[in-house]
Amino acid sequence: MTRTRHGSAVVELPNDLELLITRAFDAPIGLVFDVLTKAEHVRRWFAPHGCVMTECAIDLRVGGTYHQVFVTADGIECSFRGTYLEVEPPNRTVETWLFEGRPHAESVETVELREADGVTTMTTRLTFRSKADRDEDIENGTDGVQQSYDNLEDVLRSLT
Repeated sequence: MTRTRHGSAVVELPNDLELLITRAFDAPIGLVFDVLTKAEHVRRWFAPHGCVMTECAIDLRVGGTYHQVFVTADGIECSFRGTYLEVEPPNRTVETWLFEGRPHAESVETVELREADGVTTMTTRLTFRSKADRDEDIENGTDGVQQSYDNLEDVLRSLT
């Protein structure tokens, strides 16, 4: 990795129920998959800037669960949890995605990885139950996602 891709996540709304985020990383697919799915790495990148990760548990298997908690600079606890529905290393995971601050807006998250010429492209698709749930998620902004993906890039850079 020589250049930075900070701020390069592309957010799209392909239909009324989905949020699609695409981001490339200059790292091999196996490493990207590990950094996305192993708690020791997720602890280092998941929380946006200024937030502190307080919990990160991952049971990476179909039927296994995950739980990630961070605290914002102003003391607000943000808790995320879900259950793995599909696990296909190093290419794909599908899991339920619940932000406990909006439990009514649970979604299904599909993460797919493709590698070409040493660059791994990650496509994250969140599928909500309703347009209102999807729109509420977007209204809260995507800055945190962008920051988390920049953190993910930094962790990948430190491991290559």
